[in-house]
Amino acid sequence: MASTPNFWQRIGIQDWFLTNETSERAKAKALTPDTVYSYIIEKFKESIKELSFADRVVFYHEFIISFNAEDYKEFVANKQGIFGLIVHETVEQFYKILKEHRAEGKTVKPSGSKWVFRLVSHPDYARGDKGFIGKLLPDNNKKEENLRVTFIPRQTGIAQTFDVDQDILKGFTYYSEGYFEIPYEEALETEAQTAAKPGQTNIARLETIIPDQQFAGKKVEYLMKEDDLIVSGSDETREDSNIFTIPSEWVNAPHLQIKYNHADGKFYMASFGEITTLNEVTVERSHVNSPKWVELPVNSRMLLNGIIGLNLFKA
Repeated sequence: MASTPNFWQRIGIQDWFLTNETSERAKAKALTPDTVYSYIIEKFKESIKELSFADRVVFYHEFIISFNAEDYKEFVANKQGIFGLIVHETVEQFYKILKEHRAEGKTVKPSGSKWVFRLVSHPDYARGDKGFIGKLLPDNNKKEENLRVTFIPRQTGIAQTFDVDQDILKGFTYYSEGYFEIPYEEALETEAQTAAKPGQTNIARLETIIPDQQFAGKKVEYLMKEDDLIVSGSDETREDSNIFTIPSEWVNAPHLQIKYNHADGKFYMASFGEITTLNEVTVERSHVNSPKWVELPVNSRMLLNGIIGLNLFKA
């Protein structure tokens, strides 16, 4: 019975990296946040060089970054939420690069309305391998004949680019925690950057989408103008200016207290609700009269009682 060819045999580059697995595994460098961040930025810059023409700047909007399955699992083992932070920093850097091109008088217009990041693994990737697939239009329903793929074999460390059929992607494993979708901002600034304009007195902006039926998933925002803020639910009766009332029964009253420390320029939070997670890590519940403070990084994602998502952006 004939054996089924693996991924690399099917696309004809098996011989590029057939080496002693034990020795190469020892040489493989550990996957770090900076490795992932730098790799995406590098591929973004390359896409501009390859796709742009005349004075029109063209670039990929979807990025599929692939790794060895074991590398992926080791990377996220003690770094829950790290991919989300990497993606937000990456998009900010994208905008800085595009602003430079716009300042040179070039036309910077998107081919899609959003940025999409997919961090995946493949069983035929060896330890240390990483690959990249870029797309102009995220989630395009039109099936293209080929995709442009960049792969770095562990033997040479030199990037190789080639075209592959989309059916190849069926072998990749996609992770729910590895998918991120961010709206494209024509002003070339993230929402957090847009909020941080000179002359504004806002300290931070909080954003949540309420799943309750009467709100039909509408987004609710709150501008934090004071150093101390209370996040509360629909049972809240107080109307103080520093109370952000989320009109949902899924939020305790009160649920969170957030404060800004001018001395170190950081935010801190204390949780009074039943369950609160910060970047997928459970926050210890404390009493209203004795709050237990934990650092609240900018661009953090909080989840209240497993239902209400709350994001913090610095203004």
